[in-house]
Amino acid sequence: MSKEDMANFMEDVQRVARALHKVTGAVKINYEIHGNSMPHLHVHLFPRYIDDDFPSAPIDYRILEPSPYETNEEFDWFVDSMRKLLSKDKSSQSLEAS
Repeated sequence: MSKEDMANFMEDVQRVARALHKVTGAVKINYEIHGNSMPHLHVHLFPRYIDDDFPSAPIDYRILEPSPYETNEEFDWFVDSMRKLLSKDKSSQSLEAS
């Protein structure tokens, strides 16, 4: 990956992490970056809380219940909130670049 592509990738990751932090009210966000099985790169962002099930350890998503959301409406609220923040953030970045 070129330096420019990596910088753009990390800029996008940071933008999403900021939105996730605001929407979830997490204490911090854990980043996991992988490119294991084929030539690609992806990231997992995990909101962390003081009272989460994995204090001082990585989150093991394989042993969590199927969903952290109690209802479909709660999940829809999360997705909508993330989309609003990310589209607002992207449009403000476009204005700054102009």
